[in-house]
Amino acid sequence: MADSDNTTTLPFVTRRQVLARTAVATTAWTLNGNVFADDAGRTNVASDPALALWKEWEAAHNLTERLCRKQQRLEKRLVESVGFPCVTVRLAEGKQVTVHSIDILNEVLGKAPDMAALRDKAEADFAAHQARWDAAAEEAGYTAAFRAEREAGEKMQDLLQAFSATPATTVAGIAGKLDAVLREGEAWEECSEFPWPQIRSALSDLVRIAEGFGADRARRPRIRHDQAETLRHSR
Repeated sequence: MADSDNTTTLPFVTRRQVLARTAVATTAWTLNGNVFADDAGRTNVASDPALALWKEWEAAHNLTERLCRKQQRLEKRLVESVGFPCVTVRLAEGKQVTVHSIDILNEVLGKAPDMAALRDKAEADFAAHQARWDAAAEEAGYTAAFRAEREAGEKMQDLLQAFSATPATTVAGIAGKLDAVLREGEAWEECSEFPWPQIRSALSDLVRIAEGFGADRARRPRIRHDQAETLRHSR
């Protein structure tokens, strides 16, 4: 209502924010065999356990991101059609308060006996709104999307934890570890403060060095060709 004082809490449905893109978004393309492919030889890169783990993490990360966005689209529709579960109560002094959880409702109304009737009615109204949300969420596919996103996110977290016990044998494997930590960390923390700028810089250094190696390897056949041509014409 326009003249209401709204005391709102976080919606009862909470989720991770959309996973952040970083300034080194090209790292995934690089790690998948375009620049780092020549680092230490293709066979070693393919057998690097850290790089193999990164590829699995990357797939789980992308799936989690897609499911998170799908879940958000469905939630937006639910908010527009049903609204987050809430209840508005009028206090003794005539002030109206809207809350989004039973816990906050109990804090607002307290446990005084003279508030029992108001509290019971408010809890019943909230439960009814919650039931409408739950039914609509199930029908729209939101509940399934929420569950799938959570499962994918848990798998991604398990893989992220595994990096600490997985040794890298190539520059690509090291870059994969940094890429995973950076993208996960920037989704949650203030990415302009320590240690994120330093991690971004280190990962950018690895990419630049690998690009330099790749360019050097590409030049060598041409140099050898030019030398052979020069030798042939000098005879």
